[in-house]
Amino acid sequence: MLAMSKIRIALIEDHDLTRVGIRTALLQKEEIEVVGEAANAAEGLKMLKKLQPDIAIVDIGLPDKDGIELTREVKSTTNSEELGTKVLILTLRDNKEAVLAAFAAGADSYCMKDIKFDNLLEAVRVTYNGNAWIDPAIARIVLQQAQQNPPKPESAFADHKASNSSSDAENQELIDPYTLTERELEVLQLIVEGCSNATIAERLYITVGTVKTHVRNILNKLCADDRTQAAVRALRSGLVG
Repeated sequence: MLAMSKIRIALIEDHDLTRVGIRTALLQKEEIEVVGEAANAAEGLKMLKKLQPDIAIVDIGLPDKDGIELTREVKSTTNSEELGTKVLILTLRDNKEAVLAAFAAGADSYCMKDIKFDNLLEAVRVTYNGNAWIDPAIARIVLQQAQQNPPKPESAFADHKASNSSSDAENQELIDPYTLTERELEVLQLIVEGCSNATIAERLYITVGTVKTHVRNILNKLCADDRTQAAVRALRSGLVG
Protein backbone atom coordinates (compact mmCIF):
# COMPACT_ATOMS: atom_id res chain seq x y z
CA MET A 1 0.00 0.00 0.00
CA LEU A 2 1.38 3.39 -0.96
CA ALA A 3 2.07 5.83 1.87
CA MET A 4 -0.17 8.87 1.69
CA SER A 5 1.55 12.20 1.40
CA LYS A 6 1.34 14.11 4.66
CA ILE A 7 -0.50 17.40 5.10
CA ARG A 8 2.30 19.94 5.62
CA ILE A 9 1.32 22.65 8.08
CA ALA A 10 3.04 25.84 9.26
CA LEU A 11 1.92 27.67 12.43
CA ILE A 12 2.03 31.44 12.81
CA GLU A 13 1.00 32.25 16.37
CA ASP A 14 2.66 34.59 18.89
CA HIS A 15 1.43 32.87 22.09
CA ASP A 16 3.89 30.08 22.89
CA LEU A 17 1.41 27.97 24.88
CA THR A 18 -1.25 28.16 22.18
CA ARG A 19 1.31 27.29 19.51
CA VAL A 20 2.60 24.29 21.48
CA GLY A 21 -0.98 23.17 22.15
CA ILE A 22 -1.92 23.32 18.46
CA ARG A 23 1.28 21.55 17.41
CA THR A 24 0.73 18.80 19.98
CA ALA A 25 -2.86 18.31 18.79
CA LEU A 26 -1.87 18.16 15.13
CA LEU A 27 1.00 15.75 15.69
CA GLN A 28 -1.37 13.20 17.22
CA LYS A 29 -2.34 12.42 13.64
CA GLU A 30 0.13 10.56 11.46
CA GLU A 31 -1.09 12.21 8.27
CA ILE A 32 -0.08 15.68 9.53
CA GLU A 33 3.42 17.14 9.59
CA VAL A 34 4.23 20.51 11.21
CA VAL A 35 7.00 21.88 8.99
CA GLY A 36 7.61 25.24 10.64
CA GLU A 37 6.55 27.80 13.23
CA ALA A 38 6.76 31.57 13.57
CA ALA A 39 5.74 34.05 16.27
CA ASN A 40 5.06 37.07 14.04
CA ALA A 41 3.91 37.99 10.54
CA ALA A 42 7.32 39.01 9.16
CA GLU A 43 8.97 35.71 10.13
CA GLY A 44 5.83 33.86 9.09
CA LEU A 45 5.81 35.26 5.55
CA LYS A 46 9.50 34.39 5.06
CA MET A 47 8.86 30.89 6.36
CA LEU A 48 5.84 30.36 4.08
CA LYS A 49 7.73 31.52 0.98
CA LYS A 50 10.58 29.16 1.81
CA LEU A 51 8.60 26.06 2.90
CA GLN A 52 5.40 26.48 0.86
CA PRO A 53 3.32 24.33 3.23
CA ASP A 54 -0.12 23.01 2.26
CA ILE A 55 -1.78 24.99 5.04
CA ALA A 56 -0.78 27.99 7.16
CA ILE A 57 -2.62 28.23 10.48
CA VAL A 58 -2.55 31.97 11.18
CA ASP A 59 -3.51 33.80 14.37
CA ILE A 60 -5.54 36.91 13.54
CA GLY A 61 -3.87 38.98 16.30
CA LEU A 62 -0.14 38.92 15.52
CA PRO A 63 2.07 41.54 17.21
CA ASP A 64 3.51 43.18 14.06
CA LYS A 65 0.64 42.85 11.57
CA ASP A 66 -2.79 41.31 11.80
CA GLY A 67 -3.46 37.88 10.34
CA ILE A 68 -5.85 39.30 7.74
CA GLU A 69 -3.15 41.50 6.21
CA LEU A 70 -0.73 38.56 6.33
CA THR A 71 -3.35 36.38 4.57
CA ARG A 72 -3.63 38.96 1.79
CA GLU A 73 0.16 38.92 1.33
CA VAL A 74 0.35 35.12 1.44
CA LYS A 75 -2.36 34.82 -1.20
CA SER A 76 -0.78 37.37 -3.51
CA THR A 77 2.66 35.74 -3.30
CA THR A 78 1.85 32.03 -3.22
CA ASN A 79 -1.07 31.86 -5.60
CA SER A 80 1.26 32.36 -8.52
CA GLU A 81 2.84 29.05 -7.57
CA GLU A 82 1.40 25.83 -8.89
CA LEU A 83 -0.11 25.02 -5.50
CA GLY A 84 -0.87 28.00 -3.29
CA THR A 85 -0.75 27.70 0.47
CA LYS A 86 -4.22 27.58 2.02
CA VAL A 87 -4.86 29.80 5.03
CA LEU A 88 -6.79 28.76 8.13
CA ILE A 89 -7.42 31.79 10.35
CA LEU A 90 -7.50 31.22 14.09
CA THR A 91 -9.16 33.86 16.23
CA LEU A 92 -10.72 34.79 19.55
CA ARG A 93 -12.86 37.31 17.67
CA ASP A 94 -16.23 36.23 16.41
CA ASN A 95 -17.41 39.56 15.04
CA LYS A 96 -18.83 39.93 11.57
CA GLU A 97 -16.24 42.47 10.35
CA ALA A 98 -13.30 40.19 11.17
CA VAL A 99 -14.89 37.23 9.41
CA LEU A 100 -15.84 39.19 6.29
CA ALA A 101 -12.42 40.82 6.15
CA ALA A 102 -10.66 37.45 6.50
CA PHE A 103 -12.61 35.87 3.65
CA ALA A 104 -12.23 38.99 1.50
CA ALA A 105 -8.44 38.73 2.03
CA GLY A 106 -8.59 35.19 0.69
CA ALA A 107 -8.66 33.09 3.89
CA ASP A 108 -9.78 29.55 3.14
CA SER A 109 -11.14 28.69 6.59
CA TYR A 110 -11.97 30.40 9.88
CA CYS A 111 -11.82 28.79 13.34
CA MET A 112 -12.34 30.01 16.87
CA LYS A 113 -9.41 29.50 19.25
CA ASP A 114 -11.55 27.49 21.66
CA ILE A 115 -12.19 24.92 18.91
CA LYS A 116 -12.05 21.28 20.01
CA PHE A 117 -9.04 19.31 18.75
CA ASP A 118 -11.25 17.00 16.68
CA ASN A 119 -12.87 19.96 14.99
CA LEU A 120 -9.49 21.56 14.30
CA LEU A 121 -8.35 18.34 12.64
CA GLU A 122 -11.57 18.27 10.62
CA ALA A 123 -11.01 21.91 9.62
CA VAL A 124 -7.48 21.05 8.49
CA ARG A 125 -8.69 18.12 6.36
CA VAL A 126 -11.54 20.10 4.81
CA THR A 127 -9.20 23.02 4.02
CA TYR A 128 -6.55 20.68 2.60
CA ASN A 129 -9.18 19.19 0.28
CA GLY A 130 -9.88 22.62 -1.16
CA ASN A 131 -13.06 23.50 0.72
CA ALA A 132 -13.81 26.28 3.18
CA TRP A 133 -14.37 25.42 6.84
CA ILE A 134 -16.20 28.03 8.88
CA ASP A 135 -16.83 27.68 12.59
CA PRO A 136 -20.61 27.22 13.15
CA ALA A 137 -20.56 29.95 15.84
CA ILE A 138 -19.15 32.38 13.28
CA ALA A 139 -21.57 31.24 10.57
CA ARG A 140 -24.46 31.98 12.92
CA ILE A 141 -23.17 35.49 13.68
CA VAL A 142 -22.72 36.31 10.01
CA LEU A 143 -26.17 34.92 9.27
CA GLN A 144 -27.76 37.07 11.99
CA GLN A 145 -26.00 40.14 10.59
CA ALA A 146 -27.21 39.27 7.09
CA GLN A 147 -30.78 39.05 8.40
CA GLN A 148 -30.50 42.44 10.11
CA ASN A 149 -28.92 44.10 7.06
CA PRO A 150 -30.84 43.06 3.95
CA PRO A 151 -28.39 44.50 1.35
CA LYS A 152 -26.35 41.64 -0.05
CA PRO A 153 -22.76 41.58 1.24
CA GLU A 154 -21.25 40.69 -2.13
CA SER A 155 -18.97 43.72 -2.20
CA ALA A 156 -17.48 42.74 1.17
CA PHE A 157 -16.32 39.54 -0.42
CA ALA A 158 -15.15 41.06 -3.68
CA ASP A 159 -11.84 39.67 -4.80
CA HIS A 160 -9.30 42.43 -4.21
CA LYS A 161 -8.05 42.00 -7.76
CA ALA A 162 -11.48 42.66 -9.28
CA SER A 163 -13.67 45.72 -9.03
CA ASN A 164 -16.76 45.42 -6.88
CA SER A 165 -19.08 45.69 -9.87
CA SER A 166 -17.50 42.83 -11.81
CA SER A 167 -17.44 40.70 -8.67
CA ASP A 168 -21.13 41.42 -8.07
CA ALA A 169 -21.95 40.48 -11.65
CA GLU A 170 -19.99 37.26 -11.22
CA ASN A 171 -21.91 36.42 -8.03
CA GLN A 172 -25.21 37.14 -9.77
CA GLU A 173 -24.21 34.82 -12.61
CA LEU A 174 -23.22 32.15 -10.12
CA ILE A 175 -26.34 32.13 -7.98
CA ASP A 176 -29.25 33.52 -10.04
CA PRO A 177 -29.74 30.68 -12.56
CA TYR A 178 -29.91 28.18 -9.72
CA THR A 179 -32.98 29.30 -7.84
CA LEU A 180 -33.56 27.42 -4.64
CA THR A 181 -37.08 26.52 -3.58
CA GLU A 182 -38.49 27.96 -0.36
CA ARG A 183 -37.95 24.60 1.38
CA GLU A 184 -34.35 24.39 0.14
CA LEU A 185 -33.68 27.87 1.53
CA GLU A 186 -35.05 26.74 4.91
CA VAL A 187 -32.76 23.69 4.83
CA LEU A 188 -29.81 25.86 3.74
CA GLN A 189 -30.40 28.26 6.62
CA LEU A 190 -30.30 25.34 9.09
CA ILE A 191 -27.12 23.99 7.41
CA VAL A 192 -25.53 27.43 7.93
CA GLU A 193 -26.57 27.23 11.59
CA GLY A 194 -24.62 23.98 11.88
CA CYS A 195 -27.62 21.62 12.22
CA SER A 196 -27.31 17.91 11.41
CA ASN A 197 -29.69 16.16 8.98
CA ALA A 198 -31.57 14.66 11.94
CA THR A 199 -32.03 18.10 13.57
CA ILE A 200 -33.17 19.63 10.26
CA ALA A 201 -35.70 16.80 9.84
CA GLU A 202 -37.03 17.41 13.35
CA ARG A 203 -37.27 21.19 12.92
CA LEU A 204 -39.01 21.05 9.55
CA TYR A 205 -41.18 17.99 10.31
CA ILE A 206 -39.79 15.99 7.37
CA THR A 207 -37.90 12.70 7.13
CA VAL A 208 -34.10 12.44 7.16
CA GLY A 209 -34.33 10.94 3.64
CA THR A 210 -36.13 14.07 2.43
CA VAL A 211 -33.50 16.27 4.10
CA LYS A 212 -30.75 14.35 2.28
CA THR A 213 -32.53 14.92 -1.04
CA HIS A 214 -32.82 18.66 -0.32
CA VAL A 215 -29.14 18.83 0.71
CA ARG A 216 -28.11 17.06 -2.51
CA ASN A 217 -30.19 19.51 -4.57
CA ILE A 218 -28.72 22.50 -2.70
CA LEU A 219 -25.15 21.30 -3.29
CA ASN A 220 -25.89 20.81 -7.00
CA LYS A 221 -27.50 24.22 -7.37
CA LEU A 222 -24.70 26.02 -5.53
CA CYS A 223 -22.00 23.92 -7.26
CA ALA A 224 -20.70 23.05 -3.77
CA ASP A 225 -18.79 19.90 -2.83
CA ASP A 226 -20.08 19.74 0.73
CA ARG A 227 -22.34 21.37 3.31
CA THR A 228 -19.65 23.74 4.61
CA GLN A 229 -18.88 25.06 1.15
CA ALA A 230 -22.60 25.52 0.49
CA ALA A 231 -22.94 27.48 3.75
CA VAL A 232 -20.00 29.74 2.91
CA ARG A 233 -21.33 30.38 -0.62
CA ALA A 234 -24.77 31.17 0.80
CA LEU A 235 -23.26 33.63 3.29
CA ARG A 236 -20.98 35.20 0.71
CA SER A 237 -23.75 35.82 -1.81
CA GLY A 238 -26.35 36.92 0.72
CA LEU A 239 -28.54 34.01 -0.43
CA VAL A 240 -29.60 33.20 3.12
CA GLY A 241 -31.03 35.87 5.37
